[in-house]
Amino acid sequence: MDWRFFARVSCLLATGCSAVWAQGQPPPARAPEASLAPLRLATGELPPYATSTRPDQGIALEIVRRAFAYAGYEVQYTFKPWTRSLEEARAGHWDGTAYWGRNPQRDVGFLISDNVLTEQWVFVYRDNPAAKPFDWKELRDLRGLRVGAVPSYTYTPEFWRLHKEGVLNVALAGDDLANLRLLLAGRLDVVPMERNVACHLMGAHLVPAESAQLRAHPRWLTRQFTTHLMLSAQLPQSAARMRAFNQGLRILQGSHEYADLLHLPGCSLSARRR
Repeated sequence: MDWRFFARVSCLLATGCSAVWAQGQPPPARAPEASLAPLRLATGELPPYATSTRPDQGIALEIVRRAFAYAGYEVQYTFKPWTRSLEEARAGHWDGTAYWGRNPQRDVGFLISDNVLTEQWVFVYRDNPAAKPFDWKELRDLRGLRVGAVPSYTYTPEFWRLHKEGVLNVALAGDDLANLRLLLAGRLDVVPMERNVACHLMGAHLVPAESAQLRAHPRWLTRQFTTHLMLSAQLPQSAARMRAFNQGLRILQGSHEYADLLHLPGCSLSARRR
């Protein structure tokens, strides 16, 4: 009998077995060190994807945890300011950090995983029924508008280039919530935000009357905003760990389990009909 038989039997006996194994895909190889101490990953607050306030510590962090679990690893997260998480992980003080968008400068010193999840970046604006709804097709259409941003965010290379060239009038704030409040106060015109992050902030920090004023344009800032686990290139174990993680991630993403993790309730953040 080969491993497929035992995988099917295990699926009947164990509630945590992925259906993918029963479809003919071999389980990932267990790393030699997987039974040792848990991997220590630094992270930051970006609910609902990464947060100490949820039992699962956020959707993205739970995906990373489950992908590693397929290879026998346990994961422990420590929450820090994002910049500190990045710098300390790069120096090898942590096994790695999760989760991050791609950035050529930031990626230096790390091994980068396959895509954990694709974020939905949109422009959020304050609705004004008396005015023409906000619309855009290319970033240069934002010329003349007051655009909010967070300096440590990735957005897109074109966004930061147009800001540097003076095409976009970008005002920097400490976080997304600060930008939402500036938007409501009329001090900004549009803010690029991840849609599910915006929905979370609206539900957690704004009153219904404030949330009702906000809209999101249906056009995404980019359809390729992938996010990743990053393991320190300083540590010799990182290459084997990354191979194990990517294999576990592929199995997870081929299962209903992954789709269930990404399912989020909607919010009132929708564009006004023209």
